[in-house]
Amino acid sequence: MRIYVENMRSPSGKSLVPNQYIIWTDDGKRFQSYGTTIALIDNEGNVFLNKDSWNYSRTTSQYRNLFLKETLAETRKKIKDGTYKLVNLRW
Repeated sequence: MRIYVENMRSPSGKSLVPNQYIIWTDDGKRFQSYGTTIALIDNEGNVFLNKDSWNYSRTTSQYRNLFLKETLAETRKKIKDGTYKLVNLRW
């Protein structure tokens, strides 16, 4: 399996942020915050959110929003309508 890891950038895009990562693997792209996988976008574009920690903290939420390119309200709507699946994302 090939893995590529990159620190996320601040909302202004000027600096790298510690503990917030985008990880590319053979199965898709993941967002990891403080060692916990929060979201996975698979190679077909399906989005899976960690049912226990997708909305864990303000910082996690801020960078999840950047990763998904949407607001919390949009994410909640997609969870409710089944577009996004809440699952147990363990690495």
